[in-house]
Amino acid sequence: MPHIWGVRTTWRTVGDGEFFCPGCGGDRSYLRRIGRHRFALLGIPLLPRGTAGTVVECAACRTCFRTDVLGHPTTTRFSAMLRDAVHTVALAVLAAGKEGIDGSGTALTIELHEVLDPLAPHLAPAGSEDILLQGARIALADGPYTPSEHRTLAAVGRALLLSHEDTERLLAIAARTPS
Repeated sequence: MPHIWGVRTTWRTVGDGEFFCPGCGGDRSYLRRIGRHRFALLGIPLLPRGTAGTVVECAACRTCFRTDVLGHPTTTRFSAMLRDAVHTVALAVLAAGKEGIDGSGTALTIELHEVLDPLAPHLAPAGSEDILLQGARIALADGPYTPSEHRTLAAVGRALLLSHEDTERLLAIAARTPS
């Protein structure tokens, strides 16, 4: 039996773009949509009854998500962020290994934070640890850590949201491991 009256939600598209869809598991196009509840008579929406909020709808699987899903990087963006992080950590450690670099330590810390801060919340703990360990292996290539290298690696650990204890533990493990 058809409904004579009820509440329907009508959607209006207000934007689009590309995002990582948790439903599909890949980079997909999306529509940003705003919904309004309307009183409907014989299936025809007539009177406004409030808002339904804003959603992000995947163009592939049609699943709707809260807009905070747009805060996660696409796989393409995430790959670029990882590449930049590894390069920046390597350059920072190499620069720290040179004598007389203490004067530019603040600039290195700022650059590390600019590159690592957007990435860190999206990394699993093992990913953060791996980036730190790669930097540690570079620092250890020419012998034990210099004080400047150690400070730089500690800054990397902080930027990657690793605790001081975890950072020191990982640096000690890397120093004991033969290359």
